[in-house]
Formats: sequence, C-alpha cells, structure tokens
Amino acid sequence: MSHAAAPNWPEPGRPVPAEAMLPPSVAVAGLNVIRGRSTVLRDVDFTIPAGRITGLLGPSGSGKTTLMRTIVGVQRLTRGSVSVLGHPAGSELLRHQVGYVTQAPSVYLDLSVEDNVRYFGAMHAKGRADAREALEAVGLGELARRRTADLSGGQFSRVSLACALVAHPQLLVLDEPTVGLDPVLRADLWQRFRAMADAGTTLLISSHVMEEAGHCDTLLLLREGALLSQLTPAELRLRGRTDDLELAFLRLIQESGTPAGSPTSVQDGAS
Repeated sequence: MSHAAAPNWPEPGRPVPAEAMLPPSVAVAGLNVIRGRSTVLRDVDFTIPAGRITGLLGPSGSGKTTLMRTIVGVQRLTRGSVSVLGHPAGSELLRHQVGYVTQAPSVYLDLSVEDNVRYFGAMHAKGRADAREALEAVGLGELARRRTADLSGGQFSRVSLACALVAHPQLLVLDEPTVGLDPVLRADLWQRFRAMADAGTTLLISSHVMEEAGHCDTLLLLREGALLSQLTPAELRLRGRTDDLELAFLRLIQESGTPAGSPTSVQDGAS
C-alpha cells in the first residue's frame, strides 16, 4: 500500500514560492504496472510540484525507471492514471514540453558536441542560439566543436543533458544522471539542476545514492514497487531520527513493514 504525504509545503521559516501556488506538474493516481507475472508498480499515488526538484530514490529493482517511463509516456499502464502538465502522459501536446535523459546517453559519436545538440534542437524548431544556450547551461560551451567521441565520460553525459535542455522543457526527467561521475562533477551538476529549478523548470531526478537526497526539495521513496512516502529531506531526517539520510530511509522501510526480501542496500545499483 502506498503512503503519499500531504502537499509539499515549504519548511518552516521559508516563504511560499510562487510555483507552490501552481497546479502540480505531475499527478499520479492508482498506478499499477504489471510486466509478465511481476508487479513492478502497485497502487502508487503522488503529485510533483511545479518548479521544484523532486528526488526519486530507492534500491535497485524498486521501480524507479519504470515509474519515470510512465511519466514520459513510453510505459503501458496496467491500471491508474498519469497526468503531466495537465495532459495524459504521452500526449502529443507534451512532445516539446517534457525532456527525458536515460542512463544510456543517446548521442551521435561522429558529430561534434554542438551538432548533436543542434540536431535534437531542430526537432523542436530550435536554432543555433538555443543549442549554444543549452551547452553553456551544462558547462560545455568551450567544447562545442569537439567530436563527441573524444569526450570524457562526464562530458559525454552532459551532451545528452544538453540535447534534452535545448527544447526548453517545462518538465525534465533524469534517470540517474550522476552515476559514474566523480564527486566534483556530481556537485557541479546538482548546482546546475538547482539553477534550472530556480528558473522555473520542474525536475524529477532518480538516484540510488541517498546522499543526493539532500539536494532535493521533496522526495519520493520507493521500495519493491510501492511508494513508501513523499516528504522533504528534513521530514525524512525527523521521521528517521537521524541526520544520516540513508539510515533514515532504512528505518522508514523497517517501520513500514514492507517485506524485506533479500538484504537491501540503498546504493546497490540502478532499477
């Protein structure tokens, strides 16, 4: 059984941002996804506030990637509904409004960095100026003419992100965007994500590294296909009776009575 929390109000002492008064960017109700004989998601309900960073966290196999696929409209639902920016997920009206970056970068190795971004931008009627803006946003402006195949791993991932940003999406869905990156690159990306949210973009970012939860405004905690809770990092620390977010999550799992199955590590891989 899922347990969605109350609306994500700002923490005490913080002013209510304008985006908090907007309709949610994503609304999920009674979501169930069954593949074969396996129930991947069951009875999931939540909303994602506009203009905020929402973290999607949970162990490997908890259903994070499947949930994101339902939001971008490429996963068939067994039951329930998913509304994105006021439209059914996958609607034609959302093609230029939703950006999706998977764990596997989808770029052309033989093209330059800028040509990759311009190619994807052309699908959204965007030009060279938009491509340059997207590259600057991810810190690749100086490498625009470099062949993509010659980039480092961290730079390579940023090209995929720029290809999603060039359309100026209202909702950006990122599947483990920091996996495999060194701590410096990871910190830099989170700073850029915060700047995007401050500019009005709604971000949904999955991770299996609980330390990244502290960068988010609100958290969706998944366990074995069920939503354990939706809460802020501060609320997670309070409920878990510790400042250690990973330990707090593990205590939440124990208190929820969710079947343990095999031993769980919150950092054991992607879902």
